[in-house]
Amino acid sequence: MFEKPKLTEYILARVVSIAIFIIIIAGIFASIVFPERYIVLDLSLLTIALTILIYAVYLMIERLELKLNRINRHLVELTDNSDPDNHTFFFTREFENINQNLIEILKQARKRYSDKQKYNLKLKIKNQQRSDILAAIAHEFRNPISSIMGYSQTLIEDEMIAPPLKKKFLQKIYNNSTKIEEILSRLLLWNHFESGQMQLQISHFDLLKLTQDAITQLQEKYKEREVAIEAPQSIKMRADRTMIEIVLKNLIENALKYSKDKVEVRIDNASIFVIDQGIGISPTKIKKVTKKFYRTGDHDWDNSMGLGLSIVKNILKMHGWKLQIQSQEDRGSKFGFDFSTPALYEKEKP
Repeated sequence: MFEKPKLTEYILARVVSIAIFIIIIAGIFASIVFPERYIVLDLSLLTIALTILIYAVYLMIERLELKLNRINRHLVELTDNSDPDNHTFFFTREFENINQNLIEILKQARKRYSDKQKYNLKLKIKNQQRSDILAAIAHEFRNPISSIMGYSQTLIEDEMIAPPLKKKFLQKIYNNSTKIEEILSRLLLWNHFESGQMQLQISHFDLLKLTQDAITQLQEKYKEREVAIEAPQSIKMRADRTMIEIVLKNLIENALKYSKDKVEVRIDNASIFVIDQGIGISPTKIKKVTKKFYRTGDHDWDNSMGLGLSIVKNILKMHGWKLQIQSQEDRGSKFGFDFSTPALYEKEKP
């Protein structure tokens, strides 16, 4: 394959060709106009002069090629992540401008490449999160839906089923439907947090009464369980009542789910903690259980799709408080928060 010449070779070949052409024309012209003169001597002097000129041109072109090679190295530096030299001396203003413009282009290209890499990484993480979300949702919905379908099919196929058993199956269907509704409510609430649409509605209320109401509602579901309260007669709190009720229900229900003994709620003027004697959480998992969609196979601890404690953490964070967790495997857990500092708020109820 034909190899293209270097800049020096290309220009030098043309300059030599022009010089030879000039010598030939000069020789012909001199032989016609001045036939009696020393043409050979004149042509020799002309040849020497042109040779000197060609050599000077060669040096200039070689220097020019050196500068172009230096600029070309800047292009190579775009791929090897080294910094281009912006202090290189150039003998003409045009090359100096080309060098500076090239460096600026390289910087912008690197920034675009870096931004693209970051975007691709975020996109990859988002896609993975989306897959995790779908897997978590499918996992959570599969059991209650299967139960509803199974009990419904039995009721449809067996018309002679005994009334007590029929009532039991209908109760199972109702319980699983309620579970699906709770999952959907948590998903919607989590989506509000993720989109930044959630706003606190601050008011004053009795924390002890709110805790008692939450326990009463949960004991309809956990009828055989006992939840004891250790607290003063009245605890005033300034926060979003609805959000704090969600926090209390999540913490108390987690304690009921993952323990068999009595659950205790301790309240004082500065903090509230839910204490159980259940399965506990390993030290390596404590920081992870508040992450959304986090699940682990230990003791079937799946944290209701990983949203319950994540929602609790976000609600407390909006108030300027922090979820505190103390736990030991097979000895129990202690979940709660300190509300001694004033709650942050965006909009206060009258």
